[in-house]
Amino acid sequence: MTRDEAWLLVQEKVKGGFLRNHLLASEAIMRALARKFKEDEELWGLTGLVHDIDWELTESTPEQHSIVGAQWLTVAGLPPEIVEAVRVHNHMHGIEPKTLLEKSLWCAEELTGLIVACALVQPDKKLASIKPESVLKKFKTARFAKGVNRDIIAKCQEMIGLSFEELIDIELKAMQEMSSEIGL
Repeated sequence: MTRDEAWLLVQEKVKGGFLRNHLLASEAIMRALARKFKEDEELWGLTGLVHDIDWELTESTPEQHSIVGAQWLTVAGLPPEIVEAVRVHNHMHGIEPKTLLEKSLWCAEELTGLIVACALVQPDKKLASIKPESVLKKFKTARFAKGVNRDIIAKCQEMIGLSFEELIDIELKAMQEMSSEIGL
């Protein structure tokens, strides 16, 4: 499946603009991580783009989230490594990520919510106004963006060999580069 075909599938399944923006941000982040780790940028980007494709359908049954999406992606013909990374990324299932792709998605996509929240409290509501230090400071404030699972993000050093500061830097830059696409 090409990136354009995957985006059409996302548009078919995902109606909400906020979720679409999250998927676009996750795609950019996964591409940046693929470059960092010298992995397949297209494969990693597609993984980020489709990872929450079933969220609108499964939001009220979060235990089904990623299971339904993995089924859809299998039917759509995406590679097994993408399907498995999508299936594993929902921490509610208790499945330990095994591959670098799975671990990267598991850690990285959670951080997008914190970065977006940091942008939304800026006077201009722009990603360009955010510095990595401010994301780190807000990470330590549990009441800020309280829906973000900090325990998952904190495992990035152990799981993918990046310090939290490195992960913030990579993700923030990736999101800033495509800020106009996600309206931030």
